[in-house]
Amino acid sequence: MTVVVWIFALVTAVVHITAFAWETLLFQRAGVHQGVFAIPADDVRPVRLWAFNVGFYNLFIACGLVVGVLAWMTGNEAVGRGAGDLSLLFHVPRRSRAVRLGSACAEPPPGTGVGGALAQGVPPLVALLAALLQPT
Repeated sequence: MTVVVWIFALVTAVVHITAFAWETLLFQRAGVHQGVFAIPADDVRPVRLWAFNVGFYNLFIACGLVVGVLAWMTGNEAVGRGAGDLSLLFHVPRRSRAVRLGSACAEPPPGTGVGGALAQGVPPLVALLAALLQPT
């Protein structure tokens, strides 16, 4: 069960590091703002600061998960579980957005948000459930 927690926590971290790169470093590229976020070129400038902020939010969640997994893997289970569980507990309710993204899939254009909903919602939920089922 421990390995399941680690794997899904790290998958969640990778998703958030990727989001950080898109939102903070690469947002002005057409392939990112139009292709990933469906934001028209005219809206990039007013949205850029918001995206930059959200990118760092995603980076900090990823850092908490990576630190938690590394601490747990190196034998400091209390610190690892604490950091990982805190990041996951902070993350999962906040990611109820995944449910909203998924429900937006019915709005035009069809299918918009499905990938984001799954990527943001499933790995952290699996990691959190596995962590909660893990005996202490």
